Amino acid sequence: MMDGSILGGSKIIAFVHITDWARARAFYEDVLGLRLVEEEKPFALVFDANGIMLRVTPGGEHKPAPGTVLGWEVEAIEATVERLTAVGVQFLRYPGLNDSNPLGIWTSPSGARIAWFHDPDGNVLSLAQF
Repeated sequence: MMDGSILGGSKIIAFVHITDWARARAFYEDVLGLRLVEEEKPFALVFDANGIMLRVTPGGEHKPAPGTVLGWEVEAIEATVERLTAVGVQFLRYPGLNDSNPLGIWTSPSGARIAWFHDPDGNVLSLAQF
């Protein structure tokens, strides 16, 4: 415990549950542009998400969580939404929240701008610009 905390100085590892190995690999690698580090068949696809390890893990039955499970902070949310839309990503619309914005971007009370989308298994992913 270098800094007095238990995990404050440790790296985070992110996990996302999937059902279809090939479909998930194509999405996270080819659509989102994450670098595949390793295929640990049958346990995980391991991606480098800008220095964060993302383990995309298959399993039996999958019921997506109701909220966001993974998100990225981006510098230019409109441009990022447009680039992802161009490669087939469909952004989620929530009535009364972001449905009036042409790109599906919500501006929170703090001024953060957020857009949500699904991975192929229905996991909610997000983009945020602060």
